[in-house]
Amino acid sequence: MADKDLNDLFLDTLKDIYFAEKQIYKNLPKMAKAAASNQLRAAFEKHHGETEVQIERLEQIFELLGKPARGKTCDAIQGILEEGKEIMDEYEGTSALDAGLLAAAQAVEHYEISRYGTLKSWAGKLGMKDAVRLLDQTLSEEKKTDDALTKLAGSEVNAEAA
Repeated sequence: MADKDLNDLFLDTLKDIYFAEKQIYKNLPKMAKAAASNQLRAAFEKHHGETEVQIERLEQIFELLGKPARGKTCDAIQGILEEGKEIMDEYEGTSALDAGLLAAAQAVEHYEISRYGTLKSWAGKLGMKDAVRLLDQTLSEEKKTDDALTKLAGSEVNAEAA
C-alpha cells in the first residue's frame, strides 16, 4: 500500500461527510413529516435548507482540491439514520415519538460536529484557508442546530413525552 498522508485522510473524510450530508438531506423531510410538534417539524425543515447549502460548500471544497465531488459510503451515518427510522416505526403515534426523533437528530448533529471540527483542523494544518472558512461556516451552523434542538427538548418535547 502506498504511503498515505493527511491530504489523503482529509479527502477520504470529506467524501464521508459528503455522503452523510446527502443521506441526511434525504431523511430530514421524513423526520419532519413524522414529527407531531410544530416546532420540531420547523427545526427539521430549517435544517433541510441549511443542509442543501452545506452540500454546496462541500462541493466548493472538492473544487478547491481539483477533485470530483463524490461521496464514500459512511456506515456511521447509515447506522444513526437507521436508528431514527426504527424510532419512527416503533414509536409512531406515541407521545414519545418526538423525543426519540429529537434524540436521533442530535446523534446526527454530534456526528456532523465531530467531522466538521476534524476537517477544519486538518484543513488548517494543510494550509487550506478557503476550506477552513467554508468548514467553519458549516460547523457553526451545526452547533447552532444542536443548541436549538437541546432547547426544544428542554422546553417542550421531553415534557410532552413524559
